[in-house]
Amino acid sequence: MDSKGLSKADENNPPQNTADLTAFVQNLLQQMQGRFQTMSDSIIGRIDEMGHRIDDLEKSIGELIQQAGVDESEGRQT
Repeated sequence: MDSKGLSKADENNPPQNTADLTAFVQNLLQQMQGRFQTMSDSIIGRIDEMGHRIDDLEKSIGELIQQAGVDESEGRQT
C-alpha cells in the first residue's frame, strides 16, 4: 500500500463497474475512518496528558506560594 492507503492492485485496476466502485469507495471510507479514529484518539490522549501536567503545575505553584508565605512570615519574626 502507498501513503494514500491504496494497494498497487487498486492503482493498476481501477473499478470497472458499479459494484467495484461501491466496494472501492466503501474500502476507502473505512480506511479514512480508521485513520481519523487513530488521530482522534491520539489527540484526546495528548489533551488528557496536558491536563494532568497542568494540574501538577498548579499544585506545584500552590505549594511554592504556601512555602513563600511561610518563609516570608518566618523572616519577619526574626
